[in-house]
Amino acid sequence: MTESSPTAAVLIIGDEVLSGRTQDTNLNTIARFLAALGIDLEEARTIGDRKDQIVDSLNALRVAHDYVFTTGGIGPTHDDITADAVATAFGVALPEHPDAMAILGRRYGDAFNTARRRMARIPEGGTLIANPVTDAPGFQIGNVFVMAGVPKIMTAMLEDVAPRLRTGAVVHARTVRVTGVGEGAIADLLTAAARAEREISFGSYPFGHGSVGELGTNLVVRGRDEAKVEAAVDGLLADLAMAGIEAVQI
Repeated sequence: MTESSPTAAVLIIGDEVLSGRTQDTNLNTIARFLAALGIDLEEARTIGDRKDQIVDSLNALRVAHDYVFTTGGIGPTHDDITADAVATAFGVALPEHPDAMAILGRRYGDAFNTARRRMARIPEGGTLIANPVTDAPGFQIGNVFVMAGVPKIMTAMLEDVAPRLRTGAVVHARTVRVTGVGEGAIADLLTAAARAEREISFGSYPFGHGSVGELGTNLVVRGRDEAKVEAAVDGLLADLAMAGIEAVQI
C-alpha cells in the first residue's frame, strides 16, 4: 500500500493443483504470514509442471516484486522440476549441495538412493531453507524462496524464511457488517468514503442469498495507520446510520 512496504508474489507449481486433485492452501498461509510482517502480497499465479512456464513466470515475478515464494515441485520424482527451472531462470548450474547431501544422508542412510539425491540439488549460489518436518531442504536464491508443496512442510519452512525478510508497517483491518440491504444500496456511500480517505482501503463483500435476515455486506476497512482506520470506521458507521442502514463493527 505504500512505497516503503516490501511487495511479494506467490508462484504455486503443480499439475495436481490445476487438475483439482489437490486443493491448494499454501496461498492463504503465505498471505497471512506476509501480512503479519507488513509485506504486501500483490500477485499469485498457479502453473503446471512445465519448465518453460516456470522459468518465464519466475523471471517476470522476481523483477516485479521484492520477494517471490514458490511452492511445489522439489521432491524426488521425475516431475519435480522446480529446482531445474529456477537454475535455468537464474542462469546457474544445479549441483548437489554438500550440506543438503549431509542432511539427507543422515535422514535416509542406506536408503539414500538416486531419486532422493535429486532433493540435494540446489542452484549455484543458493542457500538452504530448513525443513524440520522431513529434513529435505528448500532453498533461497536472490529474492526467490523455493519451498515444498505439502502444506505442513511449507508452513514449517516459513520459520526459517521469516528472519531473512525486510518487514514493513502492518496493515490494520476492521469489518463493518451491514444487514438488510444489498451491496448496491451502499455503493455510492462506500465510493464517497474511499474518495475522502485516499490512504484507506475500503472493500465490499456481500453475503446471503437475498432472503429476509440473510442479505447483507461485510465492509472491510484497511490501512497502515491504525488511528485513521478507526476514524474511517467511525465515519462509515455514522454515514450508514444517517442513511437508515443497520450496521455494526464486528
